[in-house]
Amino acid sequence: MRNKVNLFAISVLLLGSCGENKPPETKQNQKTLIDTSIYSKKEPLPVAPDFNADTAYFFIEKQVAFGPRVPNSDAHSKCANYLVSELKRFKWEVQIQEGKVTTFNKKVLDMKNIIGSYNPTHTKRILLFAHWDTRPFADKDTKDQNKPILGANDGASGVGVLLEIARQINITKPNIGLDIIFFDAEDYGQPENSMTNHVPESWCLGSQYWAKNPHTPGYYAQFGILLDMVGAKEATFPMEGTSMHYASAIVQKVWKTAHTLGYQKYFINKQTGMTTDDHLYVNSILKIPSINIVHMNPFTEHYGHFHHTHLDNMDIIDKETLKAVGETVLAIIQKEK
Repeated sequence: MRNKVNLFAISVLLLGSCGENKPPETKQNQKTLIDTSIYSKKEPLPVAPDFNADTAYFFIEKQVAFGPRVPNSDAHSKCANYLVSELKRFKWEVQIQEGKVTTFNKKVLDMKNIIGSYNPTHTKRILLFAHWDTRPFADKDTKDQNKPILGANDGASGVGVLLEIARQINITKPNIGLDIIFFDAEDYGQPENSMTNHVPESWCLGSQYWAKNPHTPGYYAQFGILLDMVGAKEATFPMEGTSMHYASAIVQKVWKTAHTLGYQKYFINKQTGMTTDDHLYVNSILKIPSINIVHMNPFTEHYGHFHHTHLDNMDIIDKETLKAVGETVLAIIQKEK
């Protein structure tokens, strides 16, 4: 996960077709936010879908045990094999999209986007995605800044939740098409302290690659949901600005669902500024309306004291947070089927 930038300027550079879009408002637009007064009624909460937070935690732990999953590393290769084997174990069809991408500092990475498909012939599809690589340097830490981070939250948490969702889908077998993509090379973006030669598109290299070369020609989904940093204790997920700009109706649907399940303290009814994340390129290139469930302080818009530091380890992962996110996303899938 990267820092906030002026995404309107970037989107104009990315695609001429986006040039007609008006720049998003920087002030919170109350009309686009959901009416939370309906949740104050003393009514029983709906039955939440099955989601095992213990299993999701286990999937995160397994990834972290490989060590930092930086592209071109042995840990990265071993983790890729693990993720593929798990998706196959849950009876999802799996493709590995391999390619070479170049970083801001001219390093060539052997990238692997891991794509799992459930009910692949179904025409109505939902796209779920997260990144599975980890940051190659701890540029926000005070020590060992040149060493890679474990990325328990920033990377592994979203993947862990999606693996548990894949497992549950194999059990319930809903009549809908689903795709899960674990994007690679998301977190190799240019550090803020090396902006002499700014590379605006240095983040999200795997999703940029896939959006320009989708695994299925003409691929489209009804909507997409990105999970990024969804496992920390006392996490808050405000309505992130890029999501609101491209897919505000999906944001409202997801947040309303979370609130009806009793997860108001996690899914905050406040809009933040725009960020660069994998959903930007899914939106701007493939035109699939996609949102980002991402940990962020809704007032300071910071990503937590552990962000891009060596504190991003299993100590900060909380099963209740995983449960809130996993049950919400599964409930959305149930509604769509």
